Amino acid sequence: MKSKKQVLFPKHQKILEKVGENTKLARKRRGLTTIQVSERAGIDRSTLVRIEKGDGRVSLGAYFNVIRVLGLQDDFLKIANDDEFGRRLQDLKLLSEK
Repeated sequence: MKSKKQVLFPKHQKILEKVGENTKLARKRRGLTTIQVSERAGIDRSTLVRIEKGDGRVSLGAYFNVIRVLGLQDDFLKIANDDEFGRRLQDLKLLSEK
């Protein structure tokens, strides 16, 4: 089965690029090379370079393994943690159920 190409709007691509930039800075602050991080994360160095550029075609698992190697795995728990829009939708539904 052929997978669909992921399409990101420019403003969303900028978010991934920021994640990549933050990841690269975290790696450099720790004094780790791309080879060290990629080996510890179990990915190719080229995949790490793509992550640090914010490539949306890289799997979430690869992103997570790099973040884990950097000791930032708890940051993943922040994704979709504060679902303000979802809570509003739920509250509206609850209010209409009388």
